[in-house]
Amino acid sequence: IECLDQIIYAVNCGGEAHTDSHGIRYDRDPLHGKIGIASDYGKRLLIGRVPPNDHILYQTERYHTNTFGYDIPVNSDGEYVLVLKFSEVYFNAPNQKVFDVVLNGDHTIVSDLDIFEKVGRGVAHDEYIPFKISKGRLIVGSEESEIRGAKIRVEFIKGYKDNPKINAMYVIRGKVEDVPKLPAIPVEPDPMEEYKEEPEIIPKNLRPSGPKQPDPYSMDDSSIMLPVFIAIGAFIPLLFC
Repeated sequence: IECLDQIIYAVNCGGEAHTDSHGIRYDRDPLHGKIGIASDYGKRLLIGRVPPNDHILYQTERYHTNTFGYDIPVNSDGEYVLVLKFSEVYFNAPNQKVFDVVLNGDHTIVSDLDIFEKVGRGVAHDEYIPFKISKGRLIVGSEESEIRGAKIRVEFIKGYKDNPKINAMYVIRGKVEDVPKLPAIPVEPDPMEEYKEEPEIIPKNLRPSGPKQPDPYSMDDSSIMLPVFIAIGAFIPLLFC
């Protein structure tokens, strides 16, 4: 992508350093050995929506049995985008893992995130969060908060549905439209719709199980008069004899 020099922070959460297909270099997870649990359970899966080189970003993750987060260094005013990368690699149904993401302790930037419900299992899902920094203030939408220590914190909030997690993230100076997006998920036909159409199709293809029966009403008049002609033919010779 353009403006790679505008990347101010990038981490492969739960994993090692990696450079993705766009040229973004992700650092090794700074929380290794400090908080939460690093997992590479996702390596059992091929990740949808991304090229093979980028599977590793979504196959490794960090989760925790409590709320946890990362500190992002910021030191200049401007427009930024936080890109959060997720993939559900464990659960096979929705409503199993649900959590919020909060920025700078004040802004809920992702609410009730259910990765499986959004994209299914083993598929990449990114969240794009635009924000501004101005005179020591963080601006997210119509909300503002104070930046302390030249850092903003992104936190993954423990809820009632399993543990919060993150697979990878980065922050870039710029606007959302400048950030590379994941391709759309292919739309598969609804099997129920196909099933509903069957009754309309099947009768057209039905064949009788036996030979076709003659229609008694389709016989012509000559076949009806045949016995009469035979009787007359037999009577005439007798008449002359």
